[in-house]
Amino acid sequence: MTPVGEAGAPAARQPWRGVIEEYREFLPVSEATPVVTLLEGGTPLVPAPRLSERVGARVLLKVEGANPTGSFKDRGMTVAISKAAEQGAKAVVCASTGNTSASAAAFAARAGLTCAVLIPEGHIALGKLAQALIHGAKVLQVRGNFDQALTIVRELGERAPVTVVNSVNPFRIEGQKSGAFELVDALGDAPDVHCIPVGNAGNITAYWKGYLEYREAGRSTRLPRMLGFQAAGAAPIVAGHPIERPETVATAIRIGNPASWYGATAAAAESGGGIAAVTDEQILAAYRFLATEESVFCEPASAASVAGLLATGLPDGLGPAPTVVCVLTGHGLKDPDIAISQISVPTAIDAELGAVLAELAL
Repeated sequence: MTPVGEAGAPAARQPWRGVIEEYREFLPVSEATPVVTLLEGGTPLVPAPRLSERVGARVLLKVEGANPTGSFKDRGMTVAISKAAEQGAKAVVCASTGNTSASAAAFAARAGLTCAVLIPEGHIALGKLAQALIHGAKVLQVRGNFDQALTIVRELGERAPVTVVNSVNPFRIEGQKSGAFELVDALGDAPDVHCIPVGNAGNITAYWKGYLEYREAGRSTRLPRMLGFQAAGAAPIVAGHPIERPETVATAIRIGNPASWYGATAAAAESGGGIAAVTDEQILAAYRFLATEESVFCEPASAASVAGLLATGLPDGLGPAPTVVCVLTGHGLKDPDIAISQISVPTAIDAELGAVLAELAL
């Protein structure tokens, strides 16, 4: 039934207010916190009928590429930057494989803060690098991997007057847990299974925290099984030890020593789920499947959640018609070079109707 106003006209729908205002009661903010927002969150939960048919479940895709900078990082960054501003910070810094840098740069610009970014030389998608640069961040390429860059950033946070906004900052996790709140609000309860890519492992940690808090508050009646998926060439949690030189086509999860390692293993163990590895070939197959069969264009790392679901199948012990949510963490335009590498480049033809008809076999 459509709500109506006093004059009988349909009442206006409440506009989305961003993560902090929508979930203020669950976040470490007060009236003194200056809310720095780009109206992040509120992302679509898209049914995936062909994927559902393949795995024998109701599968939905949480499309985090619809956030303002094109990835889930905006959820945590709104809280991290707002708290940095509240605490009087003048500058923020992060290490990044791409998405964190784009988000930090955008939110820092919104807050009027200086932003510095350390990235692994040659290991960041150009779409993400362009975002950080255009938002005005000071970007430094480090001759090393992400883990080495993060080590420097953490030391910088201890020695210089800057705030670190990687997921080692607890306010990042606080903001990112809002994704779980949205899923429960949309579904009416928690899903049976939650599939998610795992890189630095902050996101799986945050979602599990959100599910726990919502159940404690009486907003849900159950908890999902958390299934995290790492790329096989960058799977330290699966291997049980850090990977010195992680390698994968999925640059966003090319991390050899996750900062939230314990949080990820706790989420998997406590939920009755697990963390597994998927190959680059499986990731790219899922990436293409999502684009061609479900019309959702995500970056390769995002497709790890779907690749994992396809590779491992559903956990044992689920009831009939289980609900599965796969989080797609970033937009496909973050890494257009990978997209182009997966398709045939269009051929040039003469500018004539006959040539077009012949090419299309019409």
